Amino acid sequence: MSNRSLNLDDTLYQYLLDHSLREHPAQLGLREATRSHQAAGMQISPEQGQFMALLVKLLGVQRAIEIGVFTGYSALSVALALPDDGYLLACDISDDYTRIGKPFWRDAGVSHKIDLQLAPALDTLDQRLSAGEAGQYDFAFIDADKVSYDAYYERCLQLLRPGGLIAIDNVLWSGAVAQPSQEPDTQALQALNRKLHSDTRIDLSMLPLGDGLTLARKR
Repeated sequence: MSNRSLNLDDTLYQYLLDHSLREHPAQLGLREATRSHQAAGMQISPEQGQFMALLVKLLGVQRAIEIGVFTGYSALSVALALPDDGYLLACDISDDYTRIGKPFWRDAGVSHKIDLQLAPALDTLDQRLSAGEAGQYDFAFIDADKVSYDAYYERCLQLLRPGGLIAIDNVLWSGAVAQPSQEPDTQALQALNRKLHSDTRIDLSMLPLGDGLTLARKR
């Protein structure tokens, strides 16, 4: 018995995957295609992708936002969980990264759900707000440049309906957030974590999943 989260060694982590993970063949293929990439560490873990997909289904998400696509595994996980007429606004600035995922999106039959916008995410989000889309989204996932996390959070909070959910990745930052730091990304995450803890606009849970995942439900 334990009253705190377990530390997972390799054996226990593999047990978790063996007894929980259910991947579409396209998800497995995309993970394999990304494995040798020089920035492969940017990809979320498969169990996190499965957890977010479950949240999407539980919430009955129709319209979602992703900020930071990389090679597209998280977008694929969310899109597979959306209904056939669902919509994912996927924001990234790299064609080199995102083009890796596109064949796997097609193989999974979800390309029509994913609206990939290759532009600075803040510009895309501000355009959607100017177009009157505030309150029209159900779910958002933030996993891009850390110094802009607060700005992404504020835009997503406006774009989400009451009861909508924001998932924020890397909030534990390999443990660096728990130590004094002068590094800009770490400081940005520390500041956001402090802000969210006292933000009365949301309900909050920070989970030790992957590199730390915060769930913020808009009240």
